[in-house]
Amino acid sequence: MPNTRGPLVTPFRLGVFFSLLAALCYSLLIANRSSMFTVVNNRMADVFFQWQGEVKPVAPVVIVDIDEASIAALGQWPWPRTVVAELVNRLQEAGAKSIAFDIVFAEADRTSPSRLLEELHDRLGAGVVRDSLAAAAKEIDHDQALGSAVAVAPVVMGYIFRTDGEANPQAPPPFPSIALRTEPSSVELSQLFIPEAKDVIGNIPAVAQAPTEGFLNFFPDSAGTVRDTPLFLSLNGIPYPSMALEAYRTAVGISQMTIHAASQRRDGMRTVIGVTGENFIPTDDRGRLSINFRGPARTFPYLSAVDVLQGRLDPRLAQSIVLIGTSAAGLLDLRSTPFASVCPGVEIHATVIDNILQGDALRHDPYTEAGLTYLIIIGGGILLSFLLTSSPPLAGGLAGFLMPVLIVAGDYFYYFRGQHTLIGVGYPLVALALIFLLVTLINYLTEGSQKRYIQTAFGHYVSPEIVKRLIRDPSLLALSGEQRPITILFSDIRGFTTLSETMTAEQLGQFMNRYLTAMSEIVMSNLGTVDKFIGDAVMALWGAPIEDELHATHAVQAALAMQETLAQLRPQWQAEGLPAVFIGVGINTGPASVGNFGSQQRFDYTAIGDHVNLASRLEGANKAYGTGVIISEFTREATGGRFFCRPLDLVRMKGKTRPVTIYQPLCEGEPPAALREEVAAYEEAMAAYQTRRFGEAEAAFAALAADHPHPLYALYQQRCRTYQASPPEAEWDGVYTFTTK
Repeated sequence: MPNTRGPLVTPFRLGVFFSLLAALCYSLLIANRSSMFTVVNNRMADVFFQWQGEVKPVAPVVIVDIDEASIAALGQWPWPRTVVAELVNRLQEAGAKSIAFDIVFAEADRTSPSRLLEELHDRLGAGVVRDSLAAAAKEIDHDQALGSAVAVAPVVMGYIFRTDGEANPQAPPPFPSIALRTEPSSVELSQLFIPEAKDVIGNIPAVAQAPTEGFLNFFPDSAGTVRDTPLFLSLNGIPYPSMALEAYRTAVGISQMTIHAASQRRDGMRTVIGVTGENFIPTDDRGRLSINFRGPARTFPYLSAVDVLQGRLDPRLAQSIVLIGTSAAGLLDLRSTPFASVCPGVEIHATVIDNILQGDALRHDPYTEAGLTYLIIIGGGILLSFLLTSSPPLAGGLAGFLMPVLIVAGDYFYYFRGQHTLIGVGYPLVALALIFLLVTLINYLTEGSQKRYIQTAFGHYVSPEIVKRLIRDPSLLALSGEQRPITILFSDIRGFTTLSETMTAEQLGQFMNRYLTAMSEIVMSNLGTVDKFIGDAVMALWGAPIEDELHATHAVQAALAMQETLAQLRPQWQAEGLPAVFIGVGINTGPASVGNFGSQQRFDYTAIGDHVNLASRLEGANKAYGTGVIISEFTREATGGRFFCRPLDLVRMKGKTRPVTIYQPLCEGEPPAALREEVAAYEEAMAAYQTRRFGEAEAAFAALAADHPHPLYALYQQRCRTYQASPPEAEWDGVYTFTTK
């Protein structure tokens, strides 16, 4: 049989294939830890921050800023360390719970008087003066002054890890002031998957006297934007905390923290899922905290360093975490964030501390992300493919627009805002976009061929309105074959062989074209389908390819119209020297298989089944009853009494066992009184015939024939005479069995 499918199957199946292929590609990306769509996800996160807008921090975090005003008042940076020491003393007096430096004092103070005294000391020979200079140098050393100030204050000094280049073995390691443990306890600190540093750029020993210190490193993405920050970096297998984490720990008075390791491994190391101090701090697998940014620059309260030094202390300093940093443009501590391309680095540290205190740092849930990605790609891709191939173009386009909108809205409102969770939907959005484009393209490329196929296959056989409906919605057309209730009509010219012998081939061709054109127009105008021409015969369908609740009614209307049209054409044809044409029409209603049938090389849309065969037999039966149209009991029942019919017989067709009552439709609606009286008299005669009162029946049929000459009455007269001469068997049920087709 021909391998034909519905016009929409191929685009939909390809859409499903694309969805599954996209899911497979995603599995490969996960397996290879590809970050191909990280840029897309990062840009979406930037948009989410912009939608969220500024969120005022509520944690007691204050930034003391070495700003342009401070530099203008106190001179170019770096300031004498005594000035910085005074700044620390002022903040301690104001009641700060912790003071953290976003500054590294990696070199000795060049403004310190001790440097001049040391130079004089080196130039003088041994003696009292030289010894006095040495003692004085120690007392007026600016670095020592700052070291003394930070030693007695809750200060966190900052340093910088070097993560690239060659390691400097001479660089002293930071002071591990925090007590760390792991969970589970069986995991060693050296087994944690924490980025490893080469060495450290730290504070000079004279200054590095504070109780604790932390690194200041940020690791921007490929676009230069800071999005997360490590809470720990490792040096020689030992994790060291960030300055922000130490400032938080110092402020809340925690002496020990726990690093939680995940069960999975990466590159042989145990990944990190979070840190516990006073509360749980979520991290990614490398111990990085995803920053929940509060807003653009200066979202946190800023105090000018010069105001603090001059005694103008803000009440907000009391019981707060104070970060000392720089915003002056020349000091090169400006970073890019999702909110702004220029933001002081110290404010990013402040944001990290605020995230930890508020417990709303962003989480990255790779399992939820993977599950949603598969659901969106497979489920959403299949749904989108179905809508694109089974809906009108506007509905399909609207679905293609709304689906990404709903995905992004759900990600933003439920996960980003509601759960403080980063779920990257960049890959599924790109996959859906590709599925949309590919399926739409395939639909576009196949739509023209679909329309041409429908137009070619049905344009000459069904009404233009049906063709338009098929083109608008090809899903109405079942090409692969299906069982459905239909009505079948067969018509045939009586005496066609004799007729054809009276004309030349050219005349016969012209005549048949005129005849078949007239009959086809009647079929199509009554919403039927001209299935095929078989010589002079016409086969037509109703109820396929488009369902029609009134298919039986429309078929009978077409049959009556055929007879009326021929009655009008016969005088015209006779005037042209053409023969008078009479046809027989057989109609039956019932379930049949409709679709494309034939061979791989050649096939047609048609119907097959017992009910089709019965319609063909009924067409031939017209010759026996002298009628023009015969319908089966199934068609009469399907029309719901819309037509006035004369029962013809209870017959059993050749090769069939079940008898069928057949009727002749005489008119649509209420018949004339004379016709009704004639049919009533006929039905009385038939009742006598069916009850074996053949003599009475013969007389009745003879009276009918005298008043209304018709071959039908002569037929029953002959049957009555035959049965009177040779009565039928005792079990005769009135059924007439045809012995020929």
